[in-house]
Amino acid sequence: MQVKPPKPYEPHRDDRRTVTPSFPWITRRFTAAIVGIAVLVALGTFVHAALLLALLCAVLVAGLLAADIASGPRRDEITVTREPIDHLALRAPASLRYAIVNKSRATVHYEIVDTPLAALDMPELPVAGIVGGGMRSIAELRVMPRLRGPATLGPLYVSACTPIGFVTRRWRVHAHADIRIYPDLSAVERYGELARRGRLVDAGFRRLRYHGRGGEFDALREWTPDDEFRSINWKASARRAKLMVEQYDVERSQTVMLALDAGRLMTPRLGEQRKFDYAITAALSVASIAALVDDKVGLLAFAGGILEHIPPRSGSAHSAGMTQRVYDLQPRFEEADYSRAFTYLRRRQPKRSLVVFFTDMFDPVASAATLVNLALLTPRHLAVCVLMNDEAVQQALDAEPRDAMGAYAASVAATLQMERQRAAAILTQRGILVIDVPAKDLTVALINAYVDIKSRNLL
Repeated sequence: MQVKPPKPYEPHRDDRRTVTPSFPWITRRFTAAIVGIAVLVALGTFVHAALLLALLCAVLVAGLLAADIASGPRRDEITVTREPIDHLALRAPASLRYAIVNKSRATVHYEIVDTPLAALDMPELPVAGIVGGGMRSIAELRVMPRLRGPATLGPLYVSACTPIGFVTRRWRVHAHADIRIYPDLSAVERYGELARRGRLVDAGFRRLRYHGRGGEFDALREWTPDDEFRSINWKASARRAKLMVEQYDVERSQTVMLALDAGRLMTPRLGEQRKFDYAITAALSVASIAALVDDKVGLLAFAGGILEHIPPRSGSAHSAGMTQRVYDLQPRFEEADYSRAFTYLRRRQPKRSLVVFFTDMFDPVASAATLVNLALLTPRHLAVCVLMNDEAVQQALDAEPRDAMGAYAASVAATLQMERQRAAAILTQRGILVIDVPAKDLTVALINAYVDIKSRNLL
């Protein structure tokens, strides 16, 4: 499946129009000059020289004001546009860039204010800089994406003035642009580099060698007592005067199903992200690693019903297409129907697979439903249950209670941890692998577990 990358931002013809006030705006510098003249005039009632000085200052300010208005940039002499927007990933520092073109002869001091956006954390101070006459400059605004999914950037508010700084011109630039904020898959880069160097393949990650027939011919080697009699190559044995057997590589392409609980248990925030954000980042990271080693990867997301189902396929194009389909998937504040989801999964995935299930177990009712339905997978599939423990619970346990409220918090935290440990122990007894780590460590821990499963041939 070919996935077309998003087109870079190109300003629409209407986006180049600006709205300009009919008069320049006075600045603080001009106001300070007027106040200074007023003070001199007030002193002139007592000191005659102060009145003369005020008159000279007034003439000077009037001349500078006229020069500022005359030499200041006109609205068709300053052009501000958005530069193409780079890839945006959740909680990964990024930049919005603006191109400022000054067609006038005067040096211009500018400030740019971008429209606030809920999906991005933006600094309160405007982007400020200087662009010379007939020059082009690039300004940069550092932002931090805080919400996954599509969003639209609004207009820009631009002000410009000359070095005199008595008046400023203000424009509103219609620079709307659609953006996409993806999960942060930076953890894949390190493992991708290992795969390209062949280390994961050497560890048995992609192919395992078996003696005998089947698969692609690899090499000849000397016979050992453990080899099958039919694997002997008699012609090669005659030429070398010793028994030689044929060795074949057997392709170990396997299936990985990512099951995402998108119900109410995954809506709470752990620090700066929701649990579901951590889960979808880890899931897509594993999908990218699996694509490097030719495993087939599918995805199932559910809440009260099935929200998304992507049948398993192999290849990096399929992995990229999966990211495009679920990057904006959001959790729902509703009870997840585990029975329906796992019945759906069993019917559509009869072949033995690695099923990675992302959920949480703070709720005893939800924990019981999870235990029952995951147990139904184990006869056919290798199941991994992925949990995210809340560091706030551990902090409440570690802190020494200083009052009744602190003691109550510690008691609740101990109960939650006990329920969680009991559920994890039951899952382990039933042959289900459990990953329970802090949310910020989830992606790396899951990739390591996947590599371990493949290298140990557990599937």
